[in-house]
Amino acid sequence: MQAENRLQVLLQDEALPADLKHIAKKVLDNQRVTFDEGVLLFEKGELGYLGVLANYIREKRHGDKTYFNRNFHIEPTNLCVYDCKFCSYSRLIKQKEEGWEYTMDEMFDMVKKYDDEPVTEVHIVGGVLPQYDVPFYAELFKRIKAHRPELHIKGLTPVEYHYIFKKAKIDYTTGMSMMLEAGLGSIPGGGAEIFHHEIREQIAKDKCTADQWLAIHEEWHKLGARSNATMLYGHIEKYWHRVDHMERLRQLQDKTGGFQTFIPLKFRNKDNQMSHVLETTVVEDLRNYAISRIYLDNFDHIKAYWAMISRNTAQLSLNFGVDDIDGTLDDTTKIYSMAGAEEQNPGMSTKQLVELIKQVGRYPIERDTLYNVITDYNDFEFTEEVKPQFYKLPVIN
Repeated sequence: MQAENRLQVLLQDEALPADLKHIAKKVLDNQRVTFDEGVLLFEKGELGYLGVLANYIREKRHGDKTYFNRNFHIEPTNLCVYDCKFCSYSRLIKQKEEGWEYTMDEMFDMVKKYDDEPVTEVHIVGGVLPQYDVPFYAELFKRIKAHRPELHIKGLTPVEYHYIFKKAKIDYTTGMSMMLEAGLGSIPGGGAEIFHHEIREQIAKDKCTADQWLAIHEEWHKLGARSNATMLYGHIEKYWHRVDHMERLRQLQDKTGGFQTFIPLKFRNKDNQMSHVLETTVVEDLRNYAISRIYLDNFDHIKAYWAMISRNTAQLSLNFGVDDIDGTLDDTTKIYSMAGAEEQNPGMSTKQLVELIKQVGRYPIERDTLYNVITDYNDFEFTEEVKPQFYKLPVIN
């Protein structure tokens, strides 16, 4: 109710430009903003204005609920046949001494390590190498499901699927059906970067195209399964490139309804080929979250990774459209730390994360991968006897 009142007050502000007031009225009336209006929000929307609109949508959908989950991460390798300019994590095959390549048995041992932990998801994603092919991943997924049937497998980006399906000479429909049969539960949103070809050609030239990325998600959705989507922002793209990216996602979501969550990913410039590019400010990060919430009217959730943007910024983001900040961590991945994220070796207990959410007046909800509620922590009282459980950091999803 307060969010609606703030929006009503905003609409009565005579100093607000007519074009921005028109967009605010569309948000109140649950009308879709256009491409040009999305660009306008980036060009003219001040942080306070965007926060009012995004928070109204967030609270209308989710109230004060803020979601997190328990998962652990397996990265088969950080060696990769692709040479993305923004990536601080991967190494080329010729840099083999700086990387790792896990065997299937080693990865399966990682799964068994968590047998006594109340995790609900294993997140599998990494570099692209020829030996990690369709038979390899199909067998890995089958072994995991046979060992722990209730564990949800969220695995591989379209970049990886495109490569292994091409190598196997099978189409996307066949390939994704094989993965589903093997036990795959959902696919993360990584590899999207920026869809527009003039940017993608400069930062991620060799890997799958935007159309191929979207086509793999579409085939997965046709099977009745869910996935996530990301956007790497704050590097060499212009505002309209961001809107173009979200527009393509919005169109596919209109068609399939298969996306669950959108995750804007902040470009970090440490130790990569784009280290000369300045990173965005916290204000721009919050503006981007807010506009994502406003534009993607057919996405249920907007997620921010606290380990990537810091705990304080994550708290702020909950007033700018974000309703999911992932989980507590014990740094099972190096994706963020290698790129220069604020949190190095990040970790928070359940109690710490719950308090982080409650400090800004939100309700902490533990979820599973598909957003079924596991525990409502809003009225939960921690005692000294409660042993904090640690959630495992998911890679860019």
